[in-house]
Amino acid sequence: MERLLVLFSTPYYIVIILAEIIFSNARKLHLYSLKDTLSNLYLMLLNALLDVGFRFFYAGVVFAWAYEHRIFDIKNPWLYWLILLVSEDFLFYWLHRFDHNIRFFWATHVTHHSSEKFNFSVGFRSSVFQPRYRFIYFLPLPFLGFQPMDVVFIFSATQIWGIFVHTELIQKMGFLEIFMVTPSHHRVHHGSNPAYLDKNMGMFLIIWDKIFGTFQAEIPAVQYHPIRYGLTSNLTHINPFNLVFHEWIAIFRDASKPGLSFSQRLKYIFGPPGWSHDGHRKTSEQLRKEEYMANYDK
Repeated sequence: MERLLVLFSTPYYIVIILAEIIFSNARKLHLYSLKDTLSNLYLMLLNALLDVGFRFFYAGVVFAWAYEHRIFDIKNPWLYWLILLVSEDFLFYWLHRFDHNIRFFWATHVTHHSSEKFNFSVGFRSSVFQPRYRFIYFLPLPFLGFQPMDVVFIFSATQIWGIFVHTELIQKMGFLEIFMVTPSHHRVHHGSNPAYLDKNMGMFLIIWDKIFGTFQAEIPAVQYHPIRYGLTSNLTHINPFNLVFHEWIAIFRDASKPGLSFSQRLKYIFGPPGWSHDGHRKTSEQLRKEEYMANYDK
């Protein structure tokens, strides 16, 4: 099934990206740049090389073993696919949230957020090393009775929607805003404005963010600053090596500073991104509080 998914989704990706480029150029919106789009392609290819091998390992070995020891057999096909979709999306939410809240994982995921553009091609700006651990989060599913390749299929299917929400051209989507991740929700997720940092972690359903306190609606431009895409401190040297490894280098540099305690070194590795022992950098929560206090004082 996954091969069919790839077969049918590839033309869809090509069409929507080309259409967005043509529309952007016709309206002089500057949604794309050649260097950024080539960076997206480069990161996608690196990720794909790892992803194929790790998918085979997790689905063919780890998940297959777990499925042999499954607890349930869900006979009703409608119930089977519905529970799998909701359960897998729930687990992805936590994968994505930990990628943002733990610097060790953020060092992998940061590549996806380092673009200062927001368009369909950014959806392919992959977290290169995420395939090493991504499917560990889905390990409960084969234990619960879901076939290994079905788990992989649902992940791939929801990724199609995940590509679609990377655009500035689609505004609010009516009642879908209530329960699904939409382009509006995902624009917030990619914003580096303090109010938007580490918000809207869902892939397909936005309900997890609303339940667990990470939801943020897109704020109208008259009430807040326009969305700034990228990182709180954007890359100054963009090259193939730096795109992938810049945060790992920063972690090593921070954790090896002289005079730090063992716990401080651990926080530089496993604490939230932006944490610093002397306060010279700020976490997303600290930046949010700082912005709130600045507005309150006005």
